[in-house]
Amino acid sequence: MHEKTRPVGGDHGPKGSSGKQERDPFSEIATWKQGDRRDPVTVIIAGPPVAKARPRATRRGFVYTPAHTRKYEAHGRLAAQIAMDGRPPIDVPVRIELLVELPVPALWSRRKTADAITGHIRLTSRPDVDNFLKAFLDAISTIVVADDAQVVEVYAKKKFSVAPKIATIFPLDATPSNRRTSR
Repeated sequence: MHEKTRPVGGDHGPKGSSGKQERDPFSEIATWKQGDRRDPVTVIIAGPPVAKARPRATRRGFVYTPAHTRKYEAHGRLAAQIAMDGRPPIDVPVRIELLVELPVPALWSRRKTADAITGHIRLTSRPDVDNFLKAFLDAISTIVVADDAQVVEVYAKKKFSVAPKIATIFPLDATPSNRRTSR
């Protein structure tokens, strides 16, 4: 790909009548669009959430991930790329706040649907919230965070809603530890 070169520093705009150089608006926009590595990133994956399915095996012994999980993770990777908008992956420890919003069953009455959306009826059925987290982490790994091992805190919640699944990734101020413990 062809890469544009940017000025190293200082004001490089055209000179005005006073002899002072004006600020280059394009370098400010480029800096703003890149964002700070400490800014939280919100990844919104539209559509009904899909939990990570167990690997399947063929009769010949080949192991594969089911198609619905692969499609959802590909959709999540696209949403992560859109959310990052060209920023490099976060390389510090992160906290993830995962909100899994599942559709209300169509056969429920209006009153029961309203109770579910307001939180009076809690979602306690399968799939488990940790399987949604696994699918989400596989989708954002190497795009939003350099490695999913950087996730040091997780807050996950599943509920009924009419909105898509939303997750926010917060970079933490701690420095990463690359020290491995011996076993």
